[in-house]
Amino acid sequence: MEYLADLVTTVPEGTSTARVDELRAAEAVRAAGLAKAGHLIRLWRPPLGPGEWRSIGLFRAVDEAELGGVLASMPLHIWMKVTITPLSPHPNDPEFRAHQTMDHPQA
Repeated sequence: MEYLADLVTTVPEGTSTARVDELRAAEAVRAAGLAKAGHLIRLWRPPLGPGEWRSIGLFRAVDEAELGGVLASMPLHIWMKVTITPLSPHPNDPEFRAHQTMDHPQA
């Protein structure tokens, strides 16, 4: 199943720049691993205000429990507020229609 995740990161006041840099670097490595494993499909950055850290991600997981584990494995998760929207295929989605055609070709 696919999920849209709105990820808002708030760094606690007083956190050292070194700690922030360390976690951001670890986050990049983990995101690459999640992409390779097929969990992180896409990642976007919407327009941001000054000092705002926010990303919107498209994730794939068997269920919300697995997704929770995927998100918890991200180093910056300790500072994130996450809003999840489960997604279902729309019958007019081009990818969904392409799969339907391949699964059920007309004779």
